[in-house]
Amino acid sequence: MYLSEYCDVSYEEKYNTVFVKWKKFCCKDDYRKPLLYALDIIKKYGCNYTADTRSGFENIPEDTQWVAEYFMPKAAEYGCKCIYFIISENNLLKEELEGQEKNSADIISFKYIYSLDEIR
Repeated sequence: MYLSEYCDVSYEEKYNTVFVKWKKFCCKDDYRKPLLYALDIIKKYGCNYTADTRSGFENIPEDTQWVAEYFMPKAAEYGCKCIYFIISENNLLKEELEGQEKNSADIISFKYIYSLDEIR
């Protein structure tokens, strides 16, 4: 498990997913370190990735580019088939999430859910 003031990362065996719960805005190493940890879990279990976005995690352009060019391809290479975004009813990050999906939809699928229990 990875714990920081910005997010927590754990493997949820019941759902076969690495679960990243974002707590507040962060960027650069504070944003990338937990995602690198998540990649290690994906590599170990060949699992999917779930991000709880309800507390927000808007990216700076450099991090958005890093996700598209490094994180998403590695996640797919390691066996991740789907990225789940847990969103709130009003989904304040709609544009951010759709941008990430647009950048990587050719290598991985995306689903928007309201809780972990929706993962099948």
